[in-house]
Amino acid sequence: MKSTGTYPFLPFPSTIDGSVACGADGGGSCGGRYAALVSLIARRRELAAVERLLDRVAAGSGGHLVVTGPAGAGKTALLDAAAELARARAIPVSRMDADDLSRLTAQDGPSVSRTDPDGRSIAPEGPRLMLIDDVDRAGPQAAERLAGLTSAPGSGLLAAGSDPLGLTPELSLRGLTEGELAELVPDLPAGAVHAVWLASGGLPGAALTLADELAGLDPADDPLIHLALSTPSRAAFLDLDAGLIRLLETAAGRPSPPATHARVLARLARELLGDPSAAGRRRKLIDDASAAARTAADPGAVAEVLDARLHALWDPAAAQERLTTAAQIVEQARLTGDGEAERRGLFWRFVALAELGELASAEAALTAYSRAGELAGDAEAAVMVLARQSMLATVRGRFDTAAVLAEEVAVRGRRAGLADTERLVGSLRSAIDVMRGDVAAHVEVWQDLARRLPGHFFEATAARALAESGRGVEAGLELERLLPAVLAGSGPRWIGAVADLAIVASRAGEPAAAEALYAALLPYRGRLVVWGGANTIAGPVDDYLGRLAARLGRTGDALSHLDRAVETEERIGALPWLAHTLVARASAARDRAGDDLARARSIAERLGLAGLLAELAPPADEWRLTRDGDDWRLDAGPEAVRLRDGRGVRYLRTLLAAPGQDPGAGPRGGRARVAGVRGGAGPGRRRACGVPAAGAAARRAARRGRPCRRRRTGRHAAGGENGAAGRAAARHRARRPAPGP
Repeated sequence: MKSTGTYPFLPFPSTIDGSVACGADGGGSCGGRYAALVSLIARRRELAAVERLLDRVAAGSGGHLVVTGPAGAGKTALLDAAAELARARAIPVSRMDADDLSRLTAQDGPSVSRTDPDGRSIAPEGPRLMLIDDVDRAGPQAAERLAGLTSAPGSGLLAAGSDPLGLTPELSLRGLTEGELAELVPDLPAGAVHAVWLASGGLPGAALTLADELAGLDPADDPLIHLALSTPSRAAFLDLDAGLIRLLETAAGRPSPPATHARVLARLARELLGDPSAAGRRRKLIDDASAAARTAADPGAVAEVLDARLHALWDPAAAQERLTTAAQIVEQARLTGDGEAERRGLFWRFVALAELGELASAEAALTAYSRAGELAGDAEAAVMVLARQSMLATVRGRFDTAAVLAEEVAVRGRRAGLADTERLVGSLRSAIDVMRGDVAAHVEVWQDLARRLPGHFFEATAARALAESGRGVEAGLELERLLPAVLAGSGPRWIGAVADLAIVASRAGEPAAAEALYAALLPYRGRLVVWGGANTIAGPVDDYLGRLAARLGRTGDALSHLDRAVETEERIGALPWLAHTLVARASAARDRAGDDLARARSIAERLGLAGLLAELAPPADEWRLTRDGDDWRLDAGPEAVRLRDGRGVRYLRTLLAAPGQDPGAGPRGGRARVAGVRGGAGPGRRRACGVPAAGAAARRAARRGRPCRRRRTGRHAAGGENGAAGRAAARHRARRPAPGP
């Protein structure tokens, strides 16, 4: 039995137990060629479940079955086998894709008419088998819509997707064992089977593709080393492909020419980027690969090692080095005509220029990368370009364009089989939401990523989202937990994590935390906060430095940084960032606040920055308690007064930091009603209440995503000690205990 490049089939139909059940005329209950082969490679359970489903359909009772598994596990082929089995029983078959499913409404239900694979209309009534592939691409309502379809009397539904849907019965397709894979590709020698098994993770689809690749391999070439260098990774960015890593580790121990050895070591270092504990190992691998490449004097190997070095080590401070190395990669790749390596060099140039704040030059580099990808027919390069174009549109406030491009990334990324597609699209969409002011909905997303990818500081982004969605106490606790690890860290997300914690520290952190973060960010002034491969840019570093300096009471430094941030944002046309920075500068420089606030409001109104607009137009009766250097500032409408820090103010802050809880009786038997602690927001982020107000009205407002209501100031109009804020300050001083340490 030989592989044909897809699922290989026996030349005769068979039942799932391997016995012939139908003749040349196709009669009888027959699973077709797929069923005959798959029964030999660990798919008996799935085929038996399909047979039981068809038995129920034929009996008029119907039912459903959901099959899940990663790409290449055989889900689509199993649906094809189910269609063969159904047609052998004269059961009509209809197929839907994810787009069809996403368009269904609750009213459609099982009555929707469908067509069979040949385009013939199938009546909505009567027994039939409905097949739906890639159901998880139909969106979060996929399970609900599938549940509606399962209610069709006498019909059967077989759906396949990557993730479980919670619609029992569900079957998960596992990878094949090495022994089962050997039966699938019997013509391969044992060593090649082992290599294919490691590279494919036992997934039949990927294994057959790799087996076909080895069929034309020169007998002198080592199949394991060949696959170690050519097999694409199945892991998304910062994930680990354990099978590929094992394959590379095995290949690294085999004798090979210096150029080949250099490539193996360099790729292993690159694939280990997702392991935060492997920094020392990655550096050793890169050093050894560099030495082997120099020995080989092979420009192609040199280019690959340079590219892998940038990935594996990813020094946040090395933006200028990345720019220089990018030029070297392009030069070495052109010497050997390696178009793929040349494109990687062009992409690194884009990333480095973006980090340095040269967005116009970065876009020119991205265009060069795009053209090179088009000439090579590189589908993944096209997706990368679209994603960065969406990000740049968001940076400049072209949100509708950014959303359209993000949708195109989703479609083309899935079509190209890009492992990062879903996470990349989620990042693009969340950037649009957050820039417009919708932060709270993304807290759990970042927390989930932090659990799935520990050591890459996703918790810092979640902490920022907590702070900007009004959960200041939780954000402050995360700051305390994360600060030592982040300050000692590095990697592609490091500078973004420091910037995220800077926002938390400027709102709810202690001066020591703000000081430490200021020192960490200061060497990067003049640059932009760029995450990873520039799929996210979060504003000028100077904006964050300015906020931290303001928190520390260094007004001169704060204004200097914020002025530079404004200059950068104006130069690159980043209007949403500019609006947020203007508000921060207005807070730091009260003498020129009017012009900055007016301009920020104008930008926010035209771009629809709902979160910022809510902050620029607080209720006239709103009170705010905010940190101002080492002291506190109490604002009551147009009035403001400074309060010395002490246990009394900190106790008040603690009471206000209990979302949805009644803080209890005040000093005169009343209830504390001031809403909470407010701080500044970062570029592209909504400034929300630092802590939600206590009381039912505030809790309802928080659930609706509206700003917290604060204590009404009554009809007092006078300022200073004669106004509401002044009288509150006087009462506070009269009752204040001795200052704390």
